[in-house]
Amino acid sequence: MVTEKRTDELKSRWLRIQDGMRKSNAEACLFSVDVNLYYTTGHIYNGYFYLPVEGSPSFFVKRPEGLCGENVYSIRKPEQIPDLLAAKGEKLPKKIMLEADEIPYGEYIRLQSAFQPEETGNATALIRRIREIKSDWEVGQFRLSARQHEKTYGEIRECFRPGMTDTELQIEIEKRMRLNGSIGIFRTFGGNMDIFMGSILAGDNAGNPSPFDFALGGQGITPTLPIGANGTVLKEGMTILVDMAGNYTAYITDISRVFAIGKLPDEAYRAHQVALDIQRKMEETARPGTPCAELYELAVSMAKKEGLIDKFMGTKQQAKFVGHGIGIQINELPVLMLRSKELLQPGMVFAYEPKFVLPGVGAVGIENSYLVTDSGLEKLTLFEEEIIQLE
Repeated sequence: MVTEKRTDELKSRWLRIQDGMRKSNAEACLFSVDVNLYYTTGHIYNGYFYLPVEGSPSFFVKRPEGLCGENVYSIRKPEQIPDLLAAKGEKLPKKIMLEADEIPYGEYIRLQSAFQPEETGNATALIRRIREIKSDWEVGQFRLSARQHEKTYGEIRECFRPGMTDTELQIEIEKRMRLNGSIGIFRTFGGNMDIFMGSILAGDNAGNPSPFDFALGGQGITPTLPIGANGTVLKEGMTILVDMAGNYTAYITDISRVFAIGKLPDEAYRAHQVALDIQRKMEETARPGTPCAELYELAVSMAKKEGLIDKFMGTKQQAKFVGHGIGIQINELPVLMLRSKELLQPGMVFAYEPKFVLPGVGAVGIENSYLVTDSGLEKLTLFEEEIIQLE
């Protein structure tokens, strides 16, 4: 079940989860959500990963058939798990941790009924904290994604044709993404956060609010997916903010860049420069121990000083964060917002995205992915940052 190449990496994760269980006085964890299964096993399957607070894990698989290895058991339903554990001589946990923030209520109750614990803890909160700190192997995956992400952005000029719509441009970029190795799926944490491979916001569509918790919204092309491109015809004097996923490995990098059609108003270039100045100041400020809230306040303060606060992170609806953790999902911990109590730690990887929306023009700004090192930050995504002219 566990690939030999990844054994040490996965075992180190199991030890961190077990340490977290001890701090919560839990005796076992059970994971079934795809991203958590990938993180703990290196596979995505239909089934469960069971980890006792002491000892080795067990893998309970419903589909696909044929997975084998040490402690791998084929099951039809979760009610079989307690009997299989008992046959191994393992006692059922008095306190088990389940993915309370991710699995459906019915599944949660079913698992409680199967294990009949005295107490149930939240495995989602535990594993999201553990996933917040990346290993050297994970950082290597980010680097691979970043290089292909940059390659795709370097081909966007070739995708543009005068008179096309934002959706037509996005289709051309998505094709380049797939040809350059993109997995395609864009994973997010939380409900009501569907998005397809990323977002392109052209002109005034950048100011359209979305029900989804992303930095900027967009109307979308249908009420079934109310975010991103909406069929806007690309015209001279407008900006196109490209925020397409860097999912070239399981670890997603995040880049936003601004493209211009013809000459923009002077205010657009000034606001874009303010975003670059905010990014530069953040790079100079951030280091282990820096409060995440401070990096949000820094951006707000500079936007106010430049008279742009009413356009910062939107107009009709303004996002209340300026950065977020990235990883297997695009919105991992930490979140860089005013209410955050977190401090930066070595091994965190986050995206920082100061942006402005200018009515009649569109969005300007920047987004890059960063690794927190022992002494400061390393920028993982390297691509030209000025407004890029399309024609």
